[in-house]
Amino acid sequence: MGSWLLAAVFLPLMGAGVSSFLDDRRLATSASAASCGLSLLFLMQSAASGDVLSSGTQVYYEVYGWWPLGTAGFRLDGLSLPFALIVSLLSFVITFYSAPYMSHRFKEEGTERWGLYFTLYQLYYAGMLGAVLATNMVEFYIFFELMLIPSYFLIAEFGYGEKGKISFMYFIWTHIGALVMLAGLVYLGFSAGSFDLVDLSRGARLLPALAQAYVALALSVGLGVKMAAFGLHVWLPHAHAEAPTPISALLSPAMIGIGGYALLRFLVGLLPAGYAIVSPYLLLWGFLTILYGGLMALAQDDVKRLLAYSSISQMGYLLVGVSSASILGYAGASLQYVAHGLGKATLFMMAGTLIMQTGTRSIGRLGGLAKRLPVTATSALLGFLTIMGVPPTVGFISEFFIFQGTFGTAVAVGSSLRLFLSFLSLLASLLTFGYALWTVKRIFFGKLPPHLQEVKEPGGSVLYPMLALCVLSVALGIFPFLLDRTVELLRATAGGGA
Repeated sequence: MGSWLLAAVFLPLMGAGVSSFLDDRRLATSASAASCGLSLLFLMQSAASGDVLSSGTQVYYEVYGWWPLGTAGFRLDGLSLPFALIVSLLSFVITFYSAPYMSHRFKEEGTERWGLYFTLYQLYYAGMLGAVLATNMVEFYIFFELMLIPSYFLIAEFGYGEKGKISFMYFIWTHIGALVMLAGLVYLGFSAGSFDLVDLSRGARLLPALAQAYVALALSVGLGVKMAAFGLHVWLPHAHAEAPTPISALLSPAMIGIGGYALLRFLVGLLPAGYAIVSPYLLLWGFLTILYGGLMALAQDDVKRLLAYSSISQMGYLLVGVSSASILGYAGASLQYVAHGLGKATLFMMAGTLIMQTGTRSIGRLGGLAKRLPVTATSALLGFLTIMGVPPTVGFISEFFIFQGTFGTAVAVGSSLRLFLSFLSLLASLLTFGYALWTVKRIFFGKLPPHLQEVKEPGGSVLYPMLALCVLSVALGIFPFLLDRTVELLRATAGGGA
């Protein structure tokens, strides 16, 4: 095999180095688009050359050398594939959206820093992609932290409001969560005698159930911070609302869901006894997260803060899927990452469009904009339909798999508690319909305020990225054969170890 995955991860790192010398908007954007686009192509090439899509048992594996804590390498399999593709696709698409939006932001600030922005942007992308492709727990942690550092500076340098204080809170919360996760990974690695996922798939299962439970708890708490699960969510509404909007469109749709990937990879794949102990609590946690995020979203007037709380709620669905003890549930969780990525990135770009075209984030000052912004309104509706789980979007398939998996397990094991919590989670999902439809009504329908009479659609560099993600969401929903391999791929991966 070639080194396609190595190229996919290191191209944005090299692109970051090039961008640091470019202060021209067009050159910096082109360099970032080229590195992210080529990275996506190399990722797709590795999937094709490794037959990952054509066979549920195939793994594309690259090993680059040995180091004291194991072997360094990247792998693409049924579990990492949907996460890696969404990270790469969104990073590529949002590069184009960044150009007009950051031009608007730089005018507000009175200074242009294109080189710094796209340098941090590509480092951030490389961290996310490396984390989901890592073959070693220490390697995973290194890339996991690489996600944090550039995203901290992106908020601190280019954010809104009290960006210094908010970025620091974001850094402290997520770093503490990463350290708790690291404690679990280190204990697991030394107890099992290896940090390599291939070795751990055998050695970790031999640990006593109590030891597995302690590791499972550390992983759940540490990764729960990254996912902004209920109780560990405090940082997210501030960070995602005040980040520059293109970065919000990566933080919520791409980054936080990587916590769900790690739960599937480490908790489900490596610690069967520990997972059996904590999974009912994860189901409860998922329900509370859906409920809390949905209720808080209903109370928001700031459109970006509403979308931030919506992201908390959407991570609750992912937790329910992880807790399901079912291949269908795991597949649903992976597809939920896809659906949320496509839908929420579209919605954050919609929010940025409103900021650029109307000058406000306050929903109360908007209304009737479907007449003036028909393409933006259509994109917003499709984005909300995706996170609502309504046909013909991919969100319907993901939520169908999640709830079929969790209800199926509850019936199979005869657990009335699981059945009750599954029903409550399904009931709480109605909140998504509530805040989504209410938001669309308040922003795009009703009377157009006098101060918005001259508002018009932005250019294609803003609209095309939104439309591209909407088309993909609907295509995956209308043509489900594109997802036929998902269950088999997950059966071969999460169901069969690391």
